[in-house]
Amino acid sequence: MLYKKQLCLLLLCCCISRLQAQNRTLPPADTVRISLDSAESRFVSNNLQLLAQRYNVDVVKALEIQARLYPNPNFTIASTIYNPNAKKFFPAPLSTDGELSGNISQVIVLAGKINKNFKLAQANSRLSEYEFFDLLRTLKYSLRSTFYSIYYLQQSAAVYQLEINNLQVVVTAYNDPEVKKYISEKEVVRVKAQLYSLQNEYQGLIDQINDAESQLRLLVQEKAGTYLVPQLDDKKLESGNPLQYPLAVLVDSAYKGRTDLMIAKANTDISKLNYNYQKALAVPDLTASISYDQQGSYIHNYSALGLAIDLPFFSRNQGNIKSAKAAIKMNEATEQSAQLTVEENVYRALQKAIDADNLYKKIDPAFGQDYTRLVTAAVEHYKRREMGLLDFLDFYDSYKQTTLQVNAIKYNKINALEGINFYTGSSFF
Repeated sequence: MLYKKQLCLLLLCCCISRLQAQNRTLPPADTVRISLDSAESRFVSNNLQLLAQRYNVDVVKALEIQARLYPNPNFTIASTIYNPNAKKFFPAPLSTDGELSGNISQVIVLAGKINKNFKLAQANSRLSEYEFFDLLRTLKYSLRSTFYSIYYLQQSAAVYQLEINNLQVVVTAYNDPEVKKYISEKEVVRVKAQLYSLQNEYQGLIDQINDAESQLRLLVQEKAGTYLVPQLDDKKLESGNPLQYPLAVLVDSAYKGRTDLMIAKANTDISKLNYNYQKALAVPDLTASISYDQQGSYIHNYSALGLAIDLPFFSRNQGNIKSAKAAIKMNEATEQSAQLTVEENVYRALQKAIDADNLYKKIDPAFGQDYTRLVTAAVEHYKRREMGLLDFLDFYDSYKQTTLQVNAIKYNKINALEGINFYTGSSFF
């Protein structure tokens, strides 16, 4: 009986070793290892959404040129088609049988409309610039958050893969006829159930990674099908201390650097400038003209200087003025709301970063290495039947859950520090 057990263990170890060798695979050819600096460089250079917003800045800025231009003068000339008295078609202008008349006019813009419109165009240009930098801030935060998420999800996936591979080779070894005779069916079913559960969890994790990979590829404009492997130094986590900067400093930085707050202020300025411009539009413009008529007036070679202006009896731009005035109050309220939002965002971001840092500091630095060593030893003990099935599976499950939690804690800390950068509009960390 002892001989049979030893033979069974020998066959089991041989099968496991053979299957482990078969499970080794080469990384896919389109795998790209990428650092955060490299990802950000590609993002700034290649992101089409960012590039489109850049062009929009140029589009709006060009309108400043148009706003400074004066109206073009108007020139009119007329000549006789047919003279019924002389019975001539197209008689020569300036002849006794012909008639020539002309007019040149120029609109003189009053009430400083051109200057007010130019200031309004300048304010819209600043707004488009703020919108560009706000998009850059938002997408950059999304890039970094996605980068860190993929890194730690891939670390967690490696844990699943290790456990699945080990259980897979065990299950496959159990199917060997020589080994199957000495292993209880209950143990085989229990191991298979654990394997299927892990494979299902692993597939869910892979779906999360692939979704994040897709988002990261779009941000850096990488071709479809490329698998990005973020490279990150975990030691940088230790240097990030959220208590390094007082709350007042962070809030002050947010007031200066938050582009969404700048957008709110710009909208208030634009509404005030538009109100001034709409009031100026209530003043009608003056049209000056010089006319000449060869013989169509009371005297030959008639010339005259004329002035024309609309009489503001009915329309004095009342509706647009009232609308612009209401827009000022609306945008002022929006700006005040944005200020309160900034303060709350910064306070909450700092609070989350402190909580994440406190939890991170409770992790034993040697935990990962010790646990990995124990898992390797556990596999060997189970191969030699020195550890029972339940103890082996429980130990593996504990290892998996703990590693996932550690990765989540690390991700939460580094993402919380990025949250401070995002909500302050600065690069503190």
